[in-house]
Parts: sequence; structure tokens; C-alpha cells
Amino acid sequence: MNAPRGGAVAPKPDQHASRRALPADSAAAAPGSSAEIEFWFEFASNYSYLSAMRIEDAARQSGVRILWKPFLLGPIFRALGIETSPFLLQKEKGAYVWQDMVRQCRKYGLAWRKPSTFPRPSVLPARVALIGAEEPWIGVFCRAVMELNFALDEDIDQPERLASILIGLNLPAAEILDRAGTEPVKALLRHQTDEARRKGIFGAPTFFVGSAMFWGNDRLDDALMLASEHKRAAAMPRE
Repeated sequence: MNAPRGGAVAPKPDQHASRRALPADSAAAAPGSSAEIEFWFEFASNYSYLSAMRIEDAARQSGVRILWKPFLLGPIFRALGIETSPFLLQKEKGAYVWQDMVRQCRKYGLAWRKPSTFPRPSVLPARVALIGAEEPWIGVFCRAVMELNFALDEDIDQPERLASILIGLNLPAAEILDRAGTEPVKALLRHQTDEARRKGIFGAPTFFVGSAMFWGNDRLDDALMLASEHKRAAAMPRE
């Protein structure tokens, strides 16, 4: 298989999540489930890309409800005395990560193109995701934005780009984007990022099942396993 430019992993034919139908039984909207997983993610985070592309299917198979928690890593890093991504600050770590992303995307069957800008500004999609966090379209929206960044190497912080995704989902793009620019939504994103810091989050993706924290895409399955155990325990008859 010939790889696209930049040593990328070739995308599958159906790479445009913005054109996919909304799932009828979205894991984002499964009221009544006794098992939940908090998914703390950043649209500029390459490892969040891996998790965002697979968490909805994995959670549905486990019977676990997803609580979508977009936030910004920049303020978290700055509070730790880090001015940018550790992948940029440590040359050796950065070189390893880009090799690892090729392997991981091949493993999961995902498209990959190393972003020409990293980390990309991601404030606007985070605000839109906050608006849709409890809506059935949240998963497909997040996948479309992630693909725009890490499969197509395109800007994700421009209204025109997000409008195209929202229109493709038959959503009122202008209304949603206007709301994303209001002070209440801006304040909500600041609050969510502050909450991430209070919970001890230092990177993305991070998952919570109750008070148990799991960091990194490779811990998603462990987190879902614990959530499933909680669900089974809750379903057991009590004397």
C-alpha cells in the first residue's frame, strides 16, 4: 500500500466522520446505564485521537455510558511549568511519539498524517463539543474534528471548517457556532479545564470510572473493564 505524503498511514475509504449517520443508540445518550466512564480529551492531542475514534463502539459493546469531557491541555501544562507539548520540549520523546502513532494507527485501522502544526489551536471545537456533550451527535462530531487534524492535516479552529462538519450532520451550524462564541460557553470551557486540574489530570486522554483515574489511550480498555465490573456488581441481587 502506498502511503500518502509525509509518511502518513493511508486512510480507509470512509474517513469522513462528518458524513456518517448518527448512531441510533449513541453511547453518549444512554440514560439509565449504571456504568459510566468520563472521557477527558483534547482535540490537539494525538493520543486523544486514538481514543476518540474507538471509544464509542468500545463503550457500547461494554454497555458503558460515556461522559464526554473536552478541555484544554495548555493551561494544565502551564500550571505545571510547561510552556508547550512535552513532545516538542523533548526531542527524543517527540521522535518516538511520531513513530508510535504510525504503529498505533495501523493497529486500529485509522488514517494518520503527522500534523504540520502541532499542537494545533483547538478552542473552538472544544466549545462546540461542550455544547453537544450530552447530544447524540457528540461522538461523530469529535471523530470528524480529530480526522480533520490527524488524518487530513487541516486547521480545526476555524468556524468554516466546523460549520462544514455540523452541516454534514444536519445540525444548525450558525446557531451552534454563534453560541460557542458567547461568554457562558467560554466560561464553561474555563471551568471544565479548571476541573480537570482539580481532578489531577496532567495529560490526555484521561478516563475516570468513579474516582479511579486512567491515563493514556492504552488504558481505555482497563477503564471500560472496571466500569463493566461496576455495572455487574450493581446488578447483583442483594440479600
